[in-house]
Amino acid sequence: MTRTWAAERATTEATTQATGQSTGQVAARAAARTARASGPGFWTTRRRDVLTGYLFILPQLVGVAVFVLLPVGMAIWYSLNKRNVFTGKQTFAGGDNYAALAHDPQLPKVLLATALFSGGVVVVNITLGLLIAVLLNRKFRGVTVFRTLFFSPVVVSVVAWTLVWGFLLQDNGGINGLLGTLGIDGPNWLQEGDTAMVSVILSQVVRSVGVNMVLFLAALQGVPRELYEAARIDGANSRTVFARITLPMISPTVLLTVIVTVAGALQSFAQIAVLTGGGPGLSTTVLVYYVFQQAFEFNDIGYGSTLALMLLSFVMLLTLLQWQLRRKWVFYED
Repeated sequence: MTRTWAAERATTEATTQATGQSTGQVAARAAARTARASGPGFWTTRRRDVLTGYLFILPQLVGVAVFVLLPVGMAIWYSLNKRNVFTGKQTFAGGDNYAALAHDPQLPKVLLATALFSGGVVVVNITLGLLIAVLLNRKFRGVTVFRTLFFSPVVVSVVAWTLVWGFLLQDNGGINGLLGTLGIDGPNWLQEGDTAMVSVILSQVVRSVGVNMVLFLAALQGVPRELYEAARIDGANSRTVFARITLPMISPTVLLTVIVTVAGALQSFAQIAVLTGGGPGLSTTVLVYYVFQQAFEFNDIGYGSTLALMLLSFVMLLTLLQWQLRRKWVFYED
């Protein structure tokens, strides 16, 4: 029996030793594979990770190259040439198209109309969007219905929306008909300079204010309730709470909405084209519509491309300016 126990012990030790050697060999092989994967070879782990990242962003890079960089490059090339659309001939003009900017008698009026339209849209849109968001941030019956009503114009086609407003703003349209029931003789909204600009601004704001409202509403709901409770305990009134707590806490969202609204206002085309066609005179001819006129109505592709590059410069400069000024008024919670 002692001999049997000794034999079993020897067998067990041999098995343990063999198993240990097998486990050590497996660990050694795994370490070797890891070393080869992260070693000095070309396809290192780091390079594979970088390649995977680039493959994920490749569709976006292709989109930017095809729909942004290529058109900008073509606009720069066209701005340096005189192109005859009918014959297809093109001659190098150097800086003639850029020199023409200084001698264009209509450009100052166009820039003034652009400033009035963009400024009006940005100020009214941001102010109205924030006001609506503050009102709809409260809990009351039917708040979801009101939120839907204010946002619904955003999903409507721009052209369809503008056509409806064109009918409403006619001399005998719905708005003047409503004013007539109140004994007020309304103006011809789209045929008078001052009212035409007000009309296109109003149409643009009513359609797009829902986007800013949703962004502001999300920001307001993210403000910690503890801050409001502490302010009430300290005796702060509603105006102080809004100025010292609400605005600083939602200032990053305000920056985002201002940048997006400015860029969108400078590129608004359909409202001008459908409602007023840039008239009366040049009172509503904004820069983006002037680009269209020069390039496709007057067939001056070179000068139209130059104006388009001017518009691109304005958008980039204003965006950069707003981004740099964020340090003075935008609050970021640590």
